[in-house]
Amino acid sequence: MRSSKRVTPNFRGALLMMGSMAAFTINDTLIKAAGAQLPLFQMVAIRGVLATILVYLLARYYGALHLNFPRHDKWLVAARCLAELLATIFFLVALLHMPLANVTAILLALPLTVTLGAALFFQEHIGWRRILAIVFGFAGMLLIVRPGTDGFSIYAIYALIAVASVTARDLITRRMSVHVPSFAVTLATTATITLTAVLVTSVSGWVPVPAAAGSMVACAAVFVLTGYLFSVIVMRTGEIGFIAPFRYSSLIWALGLGWAVFGDWPDRITMAGAALVVGAGMFMLFRERTRQSAE
Repeated sequence: MRSSKRVTPNFRGALLMMGSMAAFTINDTLIKAAGAQLPLFQMVAIRGVLATILVYLLARYYGALHLNFPRHDKWLVAARCLAELLATIFFLVALLHMPLANVTAILLALPLTVTLGAALFFQEHIGWRRILAIVFGFAGMLLIVRPGTDGFSIYAIYALIAVASVTARDLITRRMSVHVPSFAVTLATTATITLTAVLVTSVSGWVPVPAAAGSMVACAAVFVLTGYLFSVIVMRTGEIGFIAPFRYSSLIWALGLGWAVFGDWPDRITMAGAALVVGAGMFMLFRERTRQSAE
């Protein structure tokens, strides 16, 4: 018998990245669909309780529940939780009121905003080519958001605030030491979002949960946790420069699910903006890989 070819780390990493993006996009689709029957914070509370339990069990299994890391890191974890909380709220509000593909396309600007943030706050050097890519990426975002036109929506601003919050989260994460367990950070973040949602829901009131909506939120909890786990594993598999571009597969999932589930399809201007954002991000990753190879 002929021996089968061994799966390379890069190929495995690419599959994990695409799986992570698929899981996150399916989670978004389920939450958007359930949002027609349930209040936002009630959905976040239900999903959060389930996700927190799952993360706790995994963290305990891997022995990652300890808090034996410096006080400086604890403040960073708290700041990261706040940034993630803001990102979750603004993203989900935008998601419930905008086409799935539009919100996803705006979020794909994250590699650009993180690079710009690192240059501004950490004095990391970026060349003129990457600066030009950032400019083109932001131009693409303007085509999607279209401020001052009839197609403009305040919820597009919410999506931009979510991008800013996730950018802050990623920059804060960069400042954490290696002594901070990833599962401990994930558990703290999930618990913070869940507790906030429970508190808001206790004030605003709890509505009966239809079986269909409850099932969608429960499935969303599984998919969002799967996405997080895959995204953690992928950072330890293969070459990041090869794997990272597969992040943009989320737009394909968003286009397909948005059309199949909600009957949404972006217009030409939005598609052009998305192409600019994706193209700029791909170029940034290519330049980073080229720079690392030259060192």
